[in-house]
Order: sequence, then C-alpha cells, then structure tokens
Amino acid sequence: MTGAEMVVQALKDNGVEHIFGYPGGAVLPIYDELFQQEDIQHILVRHEQGAGHAAEGYARSTGKAGVMLVTSGPGATNAVTPLQDALMDSIPLVCISGQVPTTLIGSDAFQECDTVGITRPCTKHNWLVKDVNQLSAILHEAFHVATTGRPGPVVVDIPKDIQFSKGIYTPPQTAPRTSYHPQVQGDMEQVKAAIALMAHAKKPVIYSGGGVINAGPEASHLLRELVDLTGFPITSTLMGLGAYPASGKNWLGMLGMHGTYEANMAMHDCDVMLCIGARFDDRITGRLDAFSPNSRKIHIDIDPSSINKNVRVDVPIIGDAGRILEDLVRLWRASVKSDKEALKPWWTQIDIWRARDSLAYRPNDDIIMPQYAIQRLYELTKDRETYITTEVGQHQMWAAQHFGFDAPHHWMTSGGLGTMGYGLPAALGVQIAHPDALVIDIAGDASVQMTIQEMSAAVQHNAPIKIFILNNQYMGMVRQWQQLLHGNRLSHSYTEAMPDFVKLAEAYGCHGILCDKPSKLDDAIREMIAVDKPVIFDCRVAALANCFPMIPSGKAHNEMLLPDEATDEAVATAIDEEGRQLV
Repeated sequence: MTGAEMVVQALKDNGVEHIFGYPGGAVLPIYDELFQQEDIQHILVRHEQGAGHAAEGYARSTGKAGVMLVTSGPGATNAVTPLQDALMDSIPLVCISGQVPTTLIGSDAFQECDTVGITRPCTKHNWLVKDVNQLSAILHEAFHVATTGRPGPVVVDIPKDIQFSKGIYTPPQTAPRTSYHPQVQGDMEQVKAAIALMAHAKKPVIYSGGGVINAGPEASHLLRELVDLTGFPITSTLMGLGAYPASGKNWLGMLGMHGTYEANMAMHDCDVMLCIGARFDDRITGRLDAFSPNSRKIHIDIDPSSINKNVRVDVPIIGDAGRILEDLVRLWRASVKSDKEALKPWWTQIDIWRARDSLAYRPNDDIIMPQYAIQRLYELTKDRETYITTEVGQHQMWAAQHFGFDAPHHWMTSGGLGTMGYGLPAALGVQIAHPDALVIDIAGDASVQMTIQEMSAAVQHNAPIKIFILNNQYMGMVRQWQQLLHGNRLSHSYTEAMPDFVKLAEAYGCHGILCDKPSKLDDAIREMIAVDKPVIFDCRVAALANCFPMIPSGKAHNEMLLPDEATDEAVATAIDEEGRQLV
C-alpha cells in the first residue's frame, strides 16, 4: 500500500467512522484516498481549531477516540489549542498531520514547522514517521496510547513523500506493541485500607471527577451503587457532572470556585474524602493549606503523576476508576455492615447548608436573568435525549449550576484549559456522533465569536445544532473580576460592535431567534427545538449579573461568598493580596 492508503485502512481497522479536518498540500494524498472510499465520513470544518474541538465533542459524547486531519505548518499550529485542551481534560484525540517531504525537513520549506517539537508538551505522545513500513504500526499505537490509561491526545506527523511511498501494511492485531501498559487494577491492600477508612467515617464525602466518566458507563453505574450502599453525600468537579445524577438525593451539586455552599462546606468539614478520577486542581481546592484540613483522603486515579501532586493523600490507589469502584462495592457488601443512622448528624448539618440556597438569584419580570434562562432551557429539554456543550465564562458556570445532568457523556465543556470557542465546534462533533439527538451549545456572546464560522460546517453537514447565546454584551467573567478586583475599571471587556446574531444566522443559512422578555422565553426555546436546522438563539440577559457563589482566589472553601453577601465591598474585603496576585 501507499502511505496514504495505510492511513485510511488504519482508520477503518481502528473503528473510525468520522474524522474532522481541513485539507492542504501536505495531506492531499490522504484526501485523495478519502475521496475514493465511503466507509469513513469526513467533516469539513472551517478552521483546524474547530476540527480539534469537534473531535473532542465527538470523543467525550461517545467514549471513542476523536480524529482530526490537518496539513503541515499552520494546519498543525492551529491544532495546538485543542490538543492542549484535550490533554488537560483527558480526551482521547488522534491528530494526523501532514509534513513537508523528509528531504526538506529542516530547510524552512513552505508550510514547514517542527510539529513534533511544538506538540510534545501538549500530547501524551507524538511521532514523526520516517519509514512507510512503520506507519501502520505507529497509527495503531497512536489509538492505543490515546484511549488507554489516562486518555489524551496524540499526534502522528506524516511527511508527504511517506504518503506516496509504498510499503507493507500491518493489521492492528499483529502490530507490535510498545512498552505502554498503564496499570488498571488497583492494589487490593490499598482498596481494603480505603474501605476501613470509609467504614468508620462520621462525616464522609465522595468527590468524583471526569475520570469516572472516562472509565465508561459501567463506572458511573458502580459509583451510583456505592453511594446507595454507603449513604455518603457526593459532589463532583465540572468535568464529572452526570456520573451521579443531579436528581439523586445524595447529590450536593458541583464543588469548587463557583460550586454550591453545601458541596464546598462538606469538603471543608469532612473527616474522610473519597476522591475518584479527579486531580485536586486549583479551581477545586482553593487555598491549598486550608483545603479540607481535618480529613483522611483516599485518591483513586489511573495517572500515577496525579497522586500527591497537589494534595497529600493517605490512601493512594492507582488504576482504572471502574475496576476499583467494582472492588469497593464488592468489599463493602462483603465486609461492612452499613450504619446509615451514624451519618444522620452529618446529613442534618448538610441540610442546614442546603437551606442557604446558594444558587438563589433575584427574579425579574422585565429582564431575562441568565440563571432563569438556563433553568427554562433545562425544563423544556429534560425529557429529550439532550447533549450540552458550552463555551467558557459565566454562562459555563451557570449551565453547570442550573442544568441538571442525570447521565454521563451528555456534558461537554472545556474545564482545564478554559478554551473560549470550544462549545460550537464541540456541538458539531456531538451532533455528528448523535444525529437524532438535541445538541445545544450554551454560549456567551464573546466566546461564541471565536469559532462562529463553524456554523457553515454545521449547515454543510446537516447538523442541526442549537447555539443558545446568553448575550450580556460583555466578556462576562472578565467584567465580573474587573468589577470585583480592579475598581470596576472595565478594561476592554465590553463588546461595542456586537453583530446582529439573527442576521448572521440567516447569512449562514441557519435559523435566527431573538428573545429579550422572560414572558416570551419558553415559546422561543420551543421554536429553537422545533426547527430542523442549525439555530442561533440570541437570548438577551441582564448585562451586569454576576456568577455566585464564589470562592475568591486564595481563600478556603468555608470563606465562600454567597449571593446575598456578595456586595463589592464584601468581595474586596475577602480578597487579600495573595488573591489579587493569583487572579
């Protein structure tokens, strides 16, 4: 086979049905082979960043690897943002990039860049293929590395002459494996130590993350079973939403900087913390030396480098979240006599915290409050197969707070990197994977404009994504921090030349909706759902609404600000010099 033929065959042999890409000179042989087959559907995006985020949305909603195909030079450099995004959020992503011919590498040839060097810090692994006879094995290995262990992005950089060269293709089952064999089974003695700690806990909490979702649907089922068996309260990171149902009686809501009062207070006051598939990042921990100061900590993670990196734990367990949850459930059933009565004082305290109603906001009959918009969107879509993506900012936090996720793989957002422009192309990827589902990007008016051109791709590929813009005319989260931290000096956070989103929708061949009254919102949402084509929904919301509750940077969980306390003066008092430096 030629190298280009090998690429297409390897995609087929690894179960790939869709790829997202943009052609260029260094990948034309591969595109020529794609043209001559019908097993793999290529989705033509409008920018390589869009290809990466679409592949991420596809991967996050299916559990399979997302695949992107880009040309050399600027095609590869435009892929860096989604590659780093996928690395931080543990998304399996295979990026195939073209490269100038091997004889020209290092000569500053047209559209040449050091793709392997540039992408080394933002991938699990990358390869520059120098021998066509190694190409198929490298491609199979790329899928293996991307999807096993802690999932993540990989890059296979293929010079153009390698794509034309002929060699021997090796099928996946006979291709040699490298030394990458991540540990998946947890140490049984450590699992038993975790059970012993949990059995004697008086104020326990379970803290779950995206690793539970990455471990597959069975892991989420086992997590729910463990919560039912133990009676423990459970909270989650932004990336872990849906692993335990938001409608479940033990659910505390999301924790962290914009998490609920009850979740953060439970984390602060607990005596035993069971962390599953999360990495104790700064948005969760707040001030590290004040994070959950009196708890014994159990940390389950497949990535050894995450153990004791940010927070010292008492019982580390390295392995796959699903397998270790299976062990925990089995051992709890076999060796622990549950005493849920002993947890009653703890639940009484949690109910007191819940009564603060930390997600409350002041309703308004004249102006759409952003929280109200999310709540109505949830109520009108909760009985459907609905997938939500987001951009990054206030709208992202409001979506996490007010949209209830009862199932895994239905929430796609940029958590670690916080990438503006993520949500729209991610929605395209989700819609391609689930053509009959309702896919909604909850967007901000600033963030969505970073990749708005992908509406053209959605129209071309008949992907009826819905872009629900909470339009407050600001970069909302930037404005909020400027108001609270920088004397209300709104430096370049106001967008003075906002497009007419309805006309923009029509220009792309989409359907445009504008709504600025709470009384008309339900009907407008129903119209959005009913239209069988891409929609841009311009939802005009209160311009200066702030996202609370909030833990100021540099503060502990028990120092969070609630909506009824969050005056500018209170925030200014709560944030010390360390906080200002962190922000």
